[in-house]
Amino acid sequence: MKAKHRGLTGVIAIVASIVVFIVPFIFVVLQAMKTPAEASRLEFSWPEQLAFVENLTEVLTMRNGVVIRAFINSTVITVSAVTIMVIISAMVGYVLARRSSRWNPLVNFLVLAGLIVPPAVVPTIWLLQGLGLFRTIPGLVLVQATFGISFCILLFRAFVGTIPRELDEAALIDGAGPVRLFFRVILPLMKPTVITVIVVQAVNVFNDFVHPLYFLPGDENATVQLTLYNLMSAQAANQWNLLFTNTLLITIPPLIMFIFFNRQIVAGMTSGAVKG
Repeated sequence: MKAKHRGLTGVIAIVASIVVFIVPFIFVVLQAMKTPAEASRLEFSWPEQLAFVENLTEVLTMRNGVVIRAFINSTVITVSAVTIMVIISAMVGYVLARRSSRWNPLVNFLVLAGLIVPPAVVPTIWLLQGLGLFRTIPGLVLVQATFGISFCILLFRAFVGTIPRELDEAALIDGAGPVRLFFRVILPLMKPTVITVIVVQAVNVFNDFVHPLYFLPGDENATVQLTLYNLMSAQAANQWNLLFTNTLLITIPPLIMFIFFNRQIVAGMTSGAVKG
C-alpha cells in the first residue's frame, strides 16, 4: 500500500514538474524560433518559418551589443560576488562552529538579522555614493556579497559541525598554523557545501533583477535581466520574438549549472543536518 502511494506521489511530482518547468521552457523555445508576426500571436504551435538565427543575431547586435556587454557584466559580478561569499562565509562559519566566546551570540544574531531584515535601498545608495561606488560594478559586487553571505555562513557552520575536531588537533600537532589548518585541511573537506554555495548563489546573483536596477542603472553597466526588462518595455513594438530569444539566452547558463551540479546541491544542503 505504501509502495503504491509512493508511486502515485512520484507520478504527480513528474507531471507537476512537466507542467511548471518543461512546458513553459518549450513555449519559450518555440516563440524564439518564430518571425515577429507569428510570435505576436503567442500560440503554442510549431513555427511556420524558422527564424531563430535571425532573432539571435538581432538580439546580440541590438543597441550596440548591449546583450553581450550585459553577459560580460553579469559574469564578472557573479564570479566576484560568489568568490567573496565562499571565502568569508567559510571562515566565519568555521570560527563560529569551533570557537565559543562571548561574541558568538552577537554574531549569530547579526547573521540571522541578515536573513530576516529587508534590504535598505536608500541608505545603501547613500553609503555607495559616499564611497564613490554607486553605479559601479565593484559597488554592486559588494552589495550582492553582503546580501547573500548570511545564508552561506549558516550552511558552512552546520557543515563544520560534522568534521571531527581530532583533525584540527592532528594538524596542529603536525605544526600547522591557523591559516594553513583552514586552507589545507578544513576547506577541502567543505567541498559539498562550497559547490552548493557556488551554484545557488551564482544562479541567484546572475538572475537578480532588483539590485542592478537600483544600484547599477544605465546601458553601459547593464546586466542580463535589465536587457530583458528593456525588451519587455518595448513589447508595443511587436518584439515578442526578440523577448523570448533573450529569455532563452538568459535561461541557458543557470540551467546548465543545475543539470550538472544537481546531486552536489542536495548533498551540500543536507550534509549539515547529520549532526548540526
